[in-house]
Amino acid sequence: MQYPLITQLAAEFIGTAMLMVFGNGAVANVELANTKGHRAGWLNIAMGYGFGVMFPVLMFGSISGTHINPAMTIAQAVNGMFSWSLVLPYIIAQLLGAAVGQLIVFVTYYPHYRDTDDANAIFASFCTTDASNSRMNYFLNEFFGTLMLVLGALCCLTLPWGAKDPAAASIVVGFIVWGLVASMGGPTGPGLNPARDLMPRILHQLLPISHKGSSRWNEAWIPVVAPILGAIVGVFIFKMLFAA
Repeated sequence: MQYPLITQLAAEFIGTAMLMVFGNGAVANVELANTKGHRAGWLNIAMGYGFGVMFPVLMFGSISGTHINPAMTIAQAVNGMFSWSLVLPYIIAQLLGAAVGQLIVFVTYYPHYRDTDDANAIFASFCTTDASNSRMNYFLNEFFGTLMLVLGALCCLTLPWGAKDPAAASIVVGFIVWGLVASMGGPTGPGLNPARDLMPRILHQLLPISHKGSSRWNEAWIPVVAPILGAIVGVFIFKMLFAA
């Protein structure tokens, strides 16, 4: 069934907002002061991001393809798997969804932002940075992480077994994200998605949060450019080796 464009864009908007609520919401729960999940650990964060992808894919996969990630949208278009005419509308919907999702996290955790005086903890609930302050490591982590995410998602969702049982494939995609955050998330967060980092970074700059520190705009290009390039390579590998 072909859904109207407005319905597809609504799916991308809501799906990306859900990703932010589940993912960055999990970070806020772990990192901010006086939450009931304070210091619950990295696995709690990995689970949040895994579910934050799994549920939108289950809900909206048949409507929009559930890119919920400008890197996926651009990479598929570059490799001839998605119409260029839809790229800009999809990305706008994703960016707006990311902003709304992050605002929901901010509003629901507002008392804890007020109580937190650790700038790094506040920043982590918005966007990414490299734990070792290495731009090269930052770039490589985001590049390879997104490559594996995109390749894994396409293999699960479009190869015969996934096409036959999209619900099962969607669940596996969620576990891929969960696993990637658990295994490769230590250096950067990770982002793996330009919308997931850029829009929260803008909000981090704009929102009146005490002790929030710098928004680190000197490195903000990395979690935008590296995921896009990694996704392009991931889609290329899929198309050349595995696509029917």
